[in-house]
Amino acid sequence: MTTKKVVLLTGASSGIGYKTAELLASLDYKVYGAARRVEKMVPLSALGITPIEMDVTDETSIKQAVQEIIDQEGRIDILINNAGYGSYGAIENVTLEEAKHQFDTNLFGVARLVQLVMPYMREQHAGKIINISSMAGRVTTYMGAWYHATKYALEAFSDALRMEVKPFGVAVVLVEPGGIKTDWGIIAADHLRDTSQNTAYSEHALAAADRMHKLYSSDKLTDPSVIAGTIVKAVESKRPRARYLVGYGAKFSVFLHTILPAKVFDKIVQKLI
Repeated sequence: MTTKKVVLLTGASSGIGYKTAELLASLDYKVYGAARRVEKMVPLSALGITPIEMDVTDETSIKQAVQEIIDQEGRIDILINNAGYGSYGAIENVTLEEAKHQFDTNLFGVARLVQLVMPYMREQHAGKIINISSMAGRVTTYMGAWYHATKYALEAFSDALRMEVKPFGVAVVLVEPGGIKTDWGIIAADHLRDTSQNTAYSEHALAAADRMHKLYSSDKLTDPSVIAGTIVKAVESKRPRARYLVGYGAKFSVFLHTILPAKVFDKIVQKLI
C-alpha cells in the first residue's frame, strides 16, 4: 500500500478529468482515473496513474471499482466526481428516459460513490469530496432544462452533504466551470439538433445549436488545464472554499443572473445561447 494520498477521479478519459489526473500525478498523488473507455487513459499509465473501468450509471461497476481501490490501497482520501455530460433539447422533445439518464450520470452516480466512499473517510476522520458542477448550476441557458436540473440538484446535494460530513473531518467542495474548451459543448449541440429536427422548436433550437457549435469551436473558451488547476488548489488547500466559480463567462453570467430582472436575462440568453 502506498503512503501517498489516494485519489479516485471519475471522467478521467478526456477534458478536465484527464488534465486533472496528469496534474495530480505530477504532485505525487496516487491517482485512480475512472471512465467507461479505459483505452483512452492508456497514456496516463506512463505517469503512474491507474486507469480503472467504471460506468457511474451501473451499480456493479461502481462497487467493483471502489472495492478494487480499497483492496489495493486500504483507503480513498479524495473523491473527485467529474463524470457527466450535457443533453440539450426542448422539454417537450426530450424523452423522460434520456432525462433520467442525465440524472443517473450527473447526480445519482455521484451520490452512490459518496455512499460507498464515506465509510472509509469517516473511519480515517479525513477526506475531501470535490464535485464538478458548472455555472449551469447557478444560471439556466436556452434548451438545456434537464442538464441544468442535474447541476442545480448537484449544488443542493453538495451543500447538504458538506454540512452532514463536516463533523467527520470530511470537506465537500463544488467547482463550477464556465465555458471550457472541450468536446462537451459540441456533444450538447449535437444532442440539441437530434432532439429538435422536425419539431415545433426546430427553428430556434437549431439556431441555438449552431451558436453553441460555433462557440465551442472557437478559441474564446477556457483551457481545461485551468479548471484542473482549480481542482488541485481545492485538493491541496487545508481550508478549501465551498465553491470555486472559474472559467469563461462564469462569474459574469452569475452576476448578471443575480442583478437583472428575469425577463431581461431571458432575452439575453435566448440571443446568445
